[in-house]
Formats: sequence, structure tokens, C-alpha cells
Amino acid sequence: MPANVIQRFLRYVSFATTSDSSSHTVPSTDAQKVLGEAIAEELRALGLTDAEMDGQGYVYATLPATPDCADKPAVGFIAHMDTSPDVSGEGVKPRIVSYTGGDIPLGNGECLSAAAFPNLARYVGQELIVTDGTTLLGADDKAGVAEIVTACAYLLAHPELSHPTVAICFTPDEEIGRGADHFDFARFPAKVAYTVDGGELGELEYENFNAASATVHIKGVNIHPGTAKNKMKNAALLAAEVVNALPPAETPAHTEGYEGFYHVTDIHAETTDASVHMIIRDHDWDKFEARKAFVTRLVDYLNAVHGEGTFTLSMRDSYYNMKEKILPHMELIHRAEAAMAQAGVEPVTVPIRGGTDGARLSWEGLPCPNLSTGGANFHGIHEFIPVQSLEKMVQVLVNLAVLFGKE
Repeated sequence: MPANVIQRFLRYVSFATTSDSSSHTVPSTDAQKVLGEAIAEELRALGLTDAEMDGQGYVYATLPATPDCADKPAVGFIAHMDTSPDVSGEGVKPRIVSYTGGDIPLGNGECLSAAAFPNLARYVGQELIVTDGTTLLGADDKAGVAEIVTACAYLLAHPELSHPTVAICFTPDEEIGRGADHFDFARFPAKVAYTVDGGELGELEYENFNAASATVHIKGVNIHPGTAKNKMKNAALLAAEVVNALPPAETPAHTEGYEGFYHVTDIHAETTDASVHMIIRDHDWDKFEARKAFVTRLVDYLNAVHGEGTFTLSMRDSYYNMKEKILPHMELIHRAEAAMAQAGVEPVTVPIRGGTDGARLSWEGLPCPNLSTGGANFHGIHEFIPVQSLEKMVQVLVNLAVLFGKE
């Protein structure tokens, strides 16, 4: 497989593409369009003449079928270009290290600790791309973008490999839950697809959380503290009551596998005004509905204690478990398993403790399970990706396209 997947990845992470949930523009940050246009130009240079970025920052292209597969159904590959707003993606300085074991110094007084991240042990003897300890890396999901582009380049360079039309889309704003908001199905000829947005090499996912977001707004009453007895309602303290009422064992730090959670992402609090924002997650539909009902009851209870109108709840669903939509199309999973096996990669089917564009797209009629990128420790300064995993995933995608040509 071509080594230029590494050069592509290192180039893509040099673009700052952090998305912004507080923005009302599409995409949420203009910087995403800068990378989008650069990728569209690169695809055109490769020979995908229809490659373009639309006005909302989505990049579309198609790799034409080989002549013997012109009548075969298309397959799609999707990845996202934005990076998480949790940690800065500005001025990423990636470094390739040969890992011999132990801790990896990153810089800025930080290290990639073998004790804190025991998954490092499986990469002894490999080359790892790491951060400098001040930013995330961006493998989520610029690794997926680089792997898809490189797989297309490889197929173009090897016309003897039969394959159907390959539809490509690179989306903005996935990290803030908007990646599928403006997906143009008319520009995407495939009726089935894969997101390349997973974690460590071999992960294959077709189950994800049901997801909702909730904001509790608290209206306080400010009185001079010297005369505040029985008059003041301190919104900051009332916000603490919301947080303290959530089950302490049902947070991301205390759950795994299929266990759901409540996750307080941010709190803004002053005496007169406060807000608590949280996300709610569960794989099981009934448990998901029960979690939302709990938050509603909590707000009703607090209003009964502190006065009606003190607490206001806004809550909305974000995405749903794709499993229901993938089960009728399990051939997608079997082909992905076969493509991985052909590349010497052991497939591991795991539930996503999060979501992808594929979850939304699956519910909108495009069955779309998720494939690994090879990266680990996403959304933080300890993010890394093995060089060998990037290269293997290119091979997996090539194999998968060829398998669709044999259906």
C-alpha cells in the first residue's frame, strides 16, 4: 500500500478545523472550508473530476467504476473534517516516534503514560504519531479522510482491481452533532456506505448510543448579601443542586460497554443566572427514555422546592442507535470483516460509546456502519495513531471496494 497516507495525514492535521457548537453558521467555523477546498482540489488532481465542496462545506466526489463493474451498486465512504472543540486543534505539531515501550514524552511537561494508557503495550515496535502535549492530534477524523483519499488514489493507480463506483463525502461539524444536517443524498450515488471514524485498528461498529442534550437554565434573585435572608435565590448554588442530584456512578468516568450515562459538559453560573448543560446517553431505548424522564422529573421537583419558573429545561434528541437500521443489512458487516481479514487485521465488533454521522444517516435511509481509523485517545493531548494502522486501513478500504465489485 502507498506510504503517502502518512504525508496526507500530516498535511491535513496542519489545518485547524475545530468546530464550534455556539456558532449558528454552516459550517460552524470557516476554517473547515479551507481544508475542504484543499481536499476537493486534491481529489480533482487525482482524477476525480466531479470533486467539489458545496456552499455548506461538504466535499463530494465519485471514483468511477471499472468497466466490468459498471452495473454494480455503488459503495460509499464517509469521514469528517472537523476536530473536537474539547481541546485546541490550532497549531498541531505531530511527531513520529519509534515506540520501544514505557512512557512517551510529549512536551509541555506532558507524557503518554504506559500506566495510564495500557493500550500502548500492543504497539511496541511500531511507529506512533503523537502530539506535542499542547493540542489534540486530529486523527479523529483526519485519519479517516487520509485513508479514504489514499485508497482512491491506489484504486486509480491499479485499474486491474475491479470495483464499483465509490461515492465519497467529507463532512463538517460532526463533532458537534451536525455532520449529517446538510448531507445531500442527491450528490451521493451509493445506497450503502461506511463511515471511517472509529478507534483502534480492527474496530467494526454498528451499535451506538441513543443521544440527547439538555440544558437547565436557573433564574436567580440577587439581593445585597447583608439583607438577603429569605429573599436571595443564588442561581450558582441552585445549579450545584442540579449536578448533585445526578447519579454519581452514572458518569462517563464510571461506565463502560453498554452502560449509559449523564455527562455535565459545562456550567455557567452567577448569582442571578446559571445554566447546566449535559448530554444523555444509553444504548437501550427504554433506558434512554427513562434517563430523559429522570431529568424532567428532577427539574419539576426543584421547581416545586424553589418556586415555579426558577428552573427551565430544554432537551432535544441528537441521534439514535443505528443497530435497528443495520440489522437488515448485515452483509455490510460481513464484507467489512472479510476486508479486514484479507489485510491481516482481526475485526473486533464493539458498541460505539458515542455516535457518528453514520448513526444519523442510517436513520435517514443510508445504512452506514463505522470502521476503525486506527487512532486512540481521541479528543485530548494524549491522542496518537500508529503509522502501520493508517497503512492497514488503506488496504482494508481497497479490499472492501473490490469485494463490492464481486457481489
